Amino acid sequence: MHPIESERLRLRRIEPDRDALPMLALLNDPGFMRFIGDRNVRSEEQAREYIALRVLHSYALNGFGMYAIERLADGAWLGNAGLVRRDGLPGPDIGYAVLSEFAGQGYASEAARAVFTHARSQLDIEDLYGITDLDNVASGRILLGLGMRERGVIQLPNVDSASRLYATPGAAAVQPPA
Repeated sequence: MHPIESERLRLRRIEPDRDALPMLALLNDPGFMRFIGDRNVRSEEQAREYIALRVLHSYALNGFGMYAIERLADGAWLGNAGLVRRDGLPGPDIGYAVLSEFAGQGYASEAARAVFTHARSQLDIEDLYGITDLDNVASGRILLGLGMRERGVIQLPNVDSASRLYATPGAAAVQPPA
């Protein structure tokens, strides 16, 4: 994949050695822990393993995954955004997270828009989904801003708490787990 660029951002594949330390910071960021969850990654080595097992595996299996978000102006590592396959969803889930120090500056929205456009124009994926923590109003606004519609509350397999579901218009319905 060639990097995806927007007005202020570059999204590129995440690499274990290059991105272990910033990924460690993101996975332990208070906002990430609150709204996405604790991944139990506490060291640089665990961050490398997380990238290899979760991120690189998704690239190999699906042809897409999460990407590092870098600011074009100075190369600062802001967070990650991309597409993931989740049990219980019929299509890819668009995900994004930025370090708390960069929150509220429109970076998550801009990265999500870049991923959304890439999914449709380069990967030919029409049906996209998004899930948020029930209390994460800001993330829901980002998904609505992409033209997604709220589809209610769902309980995905292997997820401890319920999530608010969003989907592109016309996307297949999500069936509750049996």
